[in-house]
Amino acid sequence: MIISIIPLILPEKQQEKVNLWLTTSDQSHLLSPQESLEFDNIEEGNIPTIQVDPTVKYQTMDGFGAAITGSSAYLISHILSSEQRNSLLNDLFTKDGIRISYIRHTIGASDFSVDENGNPSSYTYNDIESGTDFALENFSIEKDKDIIKLLQDIDTTNNQIKILGTPWTAPAWMKYGYQQLNGWYLNYKDKRIYETYADYFVKYIQIYKSHGVSIDAITIQNEPEFTSESYPSMSMGAEEQAMFIKNYLGPAFSENNLSTKIIGYDHNWNNGENYSKNLLKDKETRKYVDGTAFHCYEGEPASMSSVHNSFPSKNIYLTECSGGDWSPDFGNNLNWYMSKLIIGAPRNWAKTVLFWNIALDQNGGPTNGGCTDCRGVVTINKDNGTVSKNAEYYAIGHASKFVEPGAVRISTTHYNGILETVGYKNPDGSIVLIVANTSSNTESFQVNYKTEAFNYEMEPNSAVTFKWEG
Repeated sequence: MIISIIPLILPEKQQEKVNLWLTTSDQSHLLSPQESLEFDNIEEGNIPTIQVDPTVKYQTMDGFGAAITGSSAYLISHILSSEQRNSLLNDLFTKDGIRISYIRHTIGASDFSVDENGNPSSYTYNDIESGTDFALENFSIEKDKDIIKLLQDIDTTNNQIKILGTPWTAPAWMKYGYQQLNGWYLNYKDKRIYETYADYFVKYIQIYKSHGVSIDAITIQNEPEFTSESYPSMSMGAEEQAMFIKNYLGPAFSENNLSTKIIGYDHNWNNGENYSKNLLKDKETRKYVDGTAFHCYEGEPASMSSVHNSFPSKNIYLTECSGGDWSPDFGNNLNWYMSKLIIGAPRNWAKTVLFWNIALDQNGGPTNGGCTDCRGVVTINKDNGTVSKNAEYYAIGHASKFVEPGAVRISTTHYNGILETVGYKNPDGSIVLIVANTSSNTESFQVNYKTEAFNYEMEPNSAVTFKWEG
C-alpha cells in the first residue's frame, strides 16, 4: 500500500488593520480618513511607546455631545430649509457624520433662549404675574415646542441619544424677596417652595416623557455659585443643594418611580472639589445623587479625579465648555480641546464630554443677555442658511464618531504636554485610541497592543483617532 503524504500548508498570518482619522492645525486634514496601518512585531526603539492595555478598565462612557439651547433650536428649525436641517441632523447624529450621543438642554430659559421670531426670551415652565402657584396649575412647556420637536427628530435619527436637563433658574415667585428670573435664590424660609420645586422637576420629566422625550439625567442648577442680572440664573450653595436633594427632590423622584439621575454641582473645575465634597458628605443625600458635573472655564480637569478619589462610587460628568471669538486660531483651539476635554476629562473620570451651544449664528447669537462672542459646534449663517464646522466639531468628532455609548475607558500611556492619549474598548470589542500631539514638534511613536505594535508620526497641534477590531 502506497501512502501519500500531503504537506500541511499553513495560511500566512493576517495582520490586523488599524484605521485612522486625522485633524491637523492647518486644516489640510479635518477628521480625514488616512491609509490604514498594520500591526507588526514589537520592536524596541528610542521613540515614545504608547501601551494600550484593555485589561485595566476605568469608567463606562455615556457619550459626547453639546447643548440644544433655545438659540440652537431656533436656528436649526427656522433658518435652515428642511433639506438643510435633515442634512445637519444626519451629520451631527449618525455614523455618516460625527454621531453625537449625548445632549444637554435647558429646563426653561438660559442666556441662549429666544422666541419663535428669534428675539430674546426669558421664561420658566411656571410663570405667573403675581402670587404663588404651589399646585403648579400654570405649568406649561409650550415655549419649548421647537426644542421638543428637535429632540424628537434627533431621537428618530439616533435612538441611542441620552438627554440631560439643566435649569438656569426656578420660577421668579419661588425666589426670596425681590422676585426675578435674573439672579437671586430660592425662598429658604418657606419649605413649600422646596416641595413645589421638587414637584416642578417631576412634572417636567413626566410631561417631556409624554412627548416621547426621555430625560436620562438632570442637574439641580446651572453654575450655582454665579448669578447675573443680565440673564436667567440662580445661586444654590452646596449645603442648600444637599438639603434639597435629601429632603425633597430625592424622595419626590422615588415616590414617582422616576429613574432619571440626579447630578449635583454643574460648575467650574476650580471649586468643584469643595462643593462636590460638601454635597456628598451626607450619606442620606448621597443615596439619591448619581454624581457631580463640571464646566471648563476655570481650574483644571484634575479636580474631578480628586472628587472621584473621595467618592469612587459616584460618577463624574463634564457638561459645558464653549469656545468663542476670544480664541480664533483653529490649531490652538484643537490643541486645548483635545488636551483638556476630549482626553483630559475622561482621563479624570468624566462619563460625558459636552460642549455648550451645538449651533450659533455668525454673530455668536441669538443671545439672551449672556455671552456675546461664544461659538457653536457649528455656525449657521442666518442670512443664507449655510453651515460651517468649527474646531469644536472636529474635536468632539474624534471621540463621538468612534467611541460607542457603553464603551469602557482603558489604560494607555500618556505623555503630558507631548503625546496625550485616551483609549476605549467598545461594547463590540473594538479598540479606540485617541492621540493628540500637543507639543510644538513633530512626534513619532509606537503603539503596543498585546504582542504587536504599529508606528506613526504626527505633526504638532494635531489629533488622530485609531480604531481596530481588538
